[in-house]
Amino acid sequence: MPDAGATESTWTGHSVMRAELSRSDSVLLLDGTTNRPREILGTKGHGIEAMRRHSLPVPPAFCITTEVGARYLAEPEPTMNAIWNDVLDRMSRLEAETSHTFGRGPHPLLVSVRSGAAQSMPGMMDTVLNLGMNDAVERALTELSSSAFARDTRQRFARGYRRVVAGDETPPADPYQHLRAAIEAVFTSWNSPRAIAYRAHHGLDDQGGTAVVVQAMVFGNLGADSGSGVVFSRNPITGANEPFGDWLSGGQGDDVVSGTVDVEPISTLRDEQPSVYDELMTAARSLERLELDVQQIEFTVEDGKLWLLQTRAAERSAQAAMRLALQLRHEGLIDDAETLRRVTPAHVEALLLPSLQPETRLAAPLLAKGLPACPGVVSGRACTEVDEALEAADRGEQVILVRNHTRPDDVHGMLAARGIVTEVGGASSHAAVVSRELGRVAVVGCGRGVAASLAGRQVTVDGGEGEVRAGNLELSAWSETDTRELRELADIARRRSPLRAHASGRYPRLDDDSDAAVRAAMVTGHTDVVSAAPLITMLTALRLAGQEGAAAPECGSGPRDSRCDE
Repeated sequence: MPDAGATESTWTGHSVMRAELSRSDSVLLLDGTTNRPREILGTKGHGIEAMRRHSLPVPPAFCITTEVGARYLAEPEPTMNAIWNDVLDRMSRLEAETSHTFGRGPHPLLVSVRSGAAQSMPGMMDTVLNLGMNDAVERALTELSSSAFARDTRQRFARGYRRVVAGDETPPADPYQHLRAAIEAVFTSWNSPRAIAYRAHHGLDDQGGTAVVVQAMVFGNLGADSGSGVVFSRNPITGANEPFGDWLSGGQGDDVVSGTVDVEPISTLRDEQPSVYDELMTAARSLERLELDVQQIEFTVEDGKLWLLQTRAAERSAQAAMRLALQLRHEGLIDDAETLRRVTPAHVEALLLPSLQPETRLAAPLLAKGLPACPGVVSGRACTEVDEALEAADRGEQVILVRNHTRPDDVHGMLAARGIVTEVGGASSHAAVVSRELGRVAVVGCGRGVAASLAGRQVTVDGGEGEVRAGNLELSAWSETDTRELRELADIARRRSPLRAHASGRYPRLDDDSDAAVRAAMVTGHTDVVSAAPLITMLTALRLAGQEGAAAPECGSGPRDSRCDE
């Protein structure tokens, strides 16, 4: 048993923590007046705050900051105790704004609890929807709508709560127990194996933690004029300047992003509810210009009313990254320097990967057809289980992961695979979004039974055509001069890079485009080199110069020097 001095010290420490967290505004209403950066609010909180600031239709919400998330991982119970009164106060504010009461009353308030790291980690941490459900709330929802809606919503809550929070335990009746347990589970998911693997793959720091966003629920499963979806302001797969996304009538957002059900293209919403579609497109264009980037927006339509749940910069394929950066530059939204920051050497390397010639593709038997989710062509053995894929990859085999749908816990298998194929899901499903983020070729929504039919076979996945064909097909190589966009990027890079690279000429030859080789050329004082991959070399030089704090002058922007001479 601790002595009195130790007890007093612990009590004093917890009191100090409570005061510190309260003083630092650790539980913030997202009402459009919260002037805090993304690093504090997290990506979701930052997006909600921006939408509220511009009077877009967003359900009310509050944010528990990333600072609290980091503190929680070190001291869970004291941290929750320190912020809990503030959480209760913000819940009262949500009740007042919605004219609903949490977990009770004739007009009950339900909420979602979502993760929100400062750097988006799609599908890697946890979310719980429909929190606040109990017997009394189910009866109230039955009176307000129908028993089918109330029962469906309660079942959704129970499944999600058991999956994220409680295992096989029955959720408690007290809605505030739901809330506290869900917040703790989301904080803890920062250190889930899938989140750790994702950060390791992307070279992200394990320090810190996630914010938590608590938001009033709106219901896509309410009735005929309800549904949920995800819309991209431009196509994140091909880079086409057109809206793109998924729509599910009668479903909640988790149905769409999980990839567990088949969805319709976003154009279906235009046919079903044209005025809602027009309002959504207007909001998407507005957010794109406010954020100066292509947006991925999750939304719900509740009984004909549009609600925007969150917005963030869209995950995109290498092809889309190149095309979208150039489009935004042409429209005057970003400058040359930002254009080059948005296209990485890894993007260019992916674009230069060998591809199928039409005659080779069409000569091979077609085994499955689905939605293109991330372009590219890869071959390997189809594995239907994550452990099987990991073991095969460890043996040095090329692997294609084929699943009914992917889940967050599948990320280790997705990292080991060269390509991803699913039976169900759309272009904004977990499989599609995470594949684009990881740079894995992907085809989704190929139909039931595909996993069994492909298991163990050698296949080639074409993420541009949305096809799976038999065998390991021969590919043809590309170069940086084969596309107009790559040539345009190279011209921009030569005006900005401290090291200009050329395919030929009377300049020193760079043996490779590694960081070490490019840095050595820059240290030596070279301004022009010959490189087998000029654009990759120049993008690497720009990144290295940025890391060292060197600003590369643009040719024509200052006194003329030899760098600007051809």
